Amino acid sequence: MPRVRIEIRNLSKTFREGGREVPAVSEVALDILDKEFVALVGPSGCGKSTILNMIGGLVAPSGGQVLIDGAPVVDVPRQVGYVFQKDTVFPWRTVARNIGLGLEYRGVTGPEHERRVGEAIRLAGLVGFEDAFPATLSGGMRQRVALMRTLIVEPEILLMDEPFGALDTHTKLNLHAELLALWEGKHQTVVFVTHDLSEAITLADRIVVLTRRPGRIKMIHEVKLPRPRDVIKLRESDEYAREYSQIWHVLGEEFIPEGG
Repeated sequence: MPRVRIEIRNLSKTFREGGREVPAVSEVALDILDKEFVALVGPSGCGKSTILNMIGGLVAPSGGQVLIDGAPVVDVPRQVGYVFQKDTVFPWRTVARNIGLGLEYRGVTGPEHERRVGEAIRLAGLVGFEDAFPATLSGGMRQRVALMRTLIVEPEILLMDEPFGALDTHTKLNLHAELLALWEGKHQTVVFVTHDLSEAITLADRIVVLTRRPGRIKMIHEVKLPRPRDVIKLRESDEYAREYSQIWHVLGEEFIPEGG
């Protein structure tokens, strides 16, 4: 049985806005296993990103606790890499220099730096664009640069906050395939926030459905689709349709207006 990598214990968060308290997350409890791919889904504003930020040490809980490898999270954990919703590439750095930034911070230089950057560029399908600047790239290419900049430092835990949300369907599917191929090679522990149920089913081992704000866990669904997954053929299968129907039956209730 894989070990528990992330422990979320009765996690709550309340923000203060204009003199009033706004509860974002309430009493969330969840264990995430080593090498597991978990997706968080729910209505807009239900606290998905807030939970991710508390796991990553970017936001302090109002109540409860997050532990990584048994240690309470009090700062950004060294094991964690973060991919944000908006690509965070630096416009003044080339593709190669953007991807290699994390290695520079860690003091990796010379042939080892060049080898790892070259491998990351190859894996991301960016060969030939090493010296290009972000302004000349498509949105999908920029997001690949941001993803590889995180993966190149080999984080054991990967937190992803709707990284493909702003992309068109074709680009998104291509990146799903690339992410799955990379994950199946390294098997990091992944927590992936998305508002797209199809995306969650395509990528995840388990899907955590949250209620409308304040976010609570409504359902934890184990995705039964075998791996490796073909992101195109998958959506044509009866098994995928069954998974979607089962989850939407629960998730869809959160989109019904209160009192409706």
